[in-house]
Amino acid sequence: MSFAGTVFSVMIASPGDVARERIVARDAIWEWNAINSSDKRIVLLPIGWDTHSSPSMADTAQATINSHVLQHADLRIAIFWTRLGTPTGEFASGTVEEVERHISSGKPAMIYFSSAPVAPDSIDQAQYRALVEFRESLKRRGLVSFFDDISIFRGDVFRHLSQTVIRDLARDLQLAGTESPVRANEPDISPVARELLTEAVRDQSGTIMHVRYLGGTQISTNGRNFTEDGSARNVARWEGAIIELEAIDLLVARSPKREIFAVTDRGYSVAASLCVVPGL
Repeated sequence: MSFAGTVFSVMIASPGDVARERIVARDAIWEWNAINSSDKRIVLLPIGWDTHSSPSMADTAQATINSHVLQHADLRIAIFWTRLGTPTGEFASGTVEEVERHISSGKPAMIYFSSAPVAPDSIDQAQYRALVEFRESLKRRGLVSFFDDISIFRGDVFRHLSQTVIRDLARDLQLAGTESPVRANEPDISPVARELLTEAVRDQSGTIMHVRYLGGTQISTNGRNFTEDGSARNVARWEGAIIELEAIDLLVARSPKREIFAVTDRGYSVAASLCVVPGL
């Protein structure tokens, strides 16, 4: 099957103490593709030194990774826990070098720090001090994300991917003049997100409920339950629609636990301009 769209490379890297999180991040990317690539005509390709570099004696190991992998990355995901990694000479570690070079190139970076419990005796104190110093430096320069549970991390990566694709990558396509599903006078709304918006603007209070409970997840508005069949794939589709609408300011979270979302003024205006609801 052919794909008429754009492929963006997402480089995932971290020190060795978060190998499981690297796998989870890669899985979140493939899940994003399964739900969104057809509608958005964008595919995210996870890459890393372990899968997209080859042995070479032409330069140092880190320089080889930079030329084979890093320079081709459109988006960078970096994950840290208790270690910073091995110094490269110029930078505190290879992962730090990749992050700093990527940020300097003006490309988007998503950086995560795990605050999961760890046995004190297992921590290399020198590594941890270096990590804290780097983390504080990043916090002064931008926004990083923290997690203490692997399932929360997966959900965060999926949500942040949706926001970054809409805010940065799709925008870059437009600036480059490349064909994109985003139109100049109309926001990029997938059919699933459009359907959810349709119901939400018809709801008297203009709200969407997103409730997780022991038996599953319910996403509902205007008397309609979108996740009635309970399948994980269906839940992921509608959760992705909420994330998509929120990322382009058509929805806003109205509760600390993100269980209530409200249509914004822009959401109503967009619904009217798209003729989603006649008479708005």
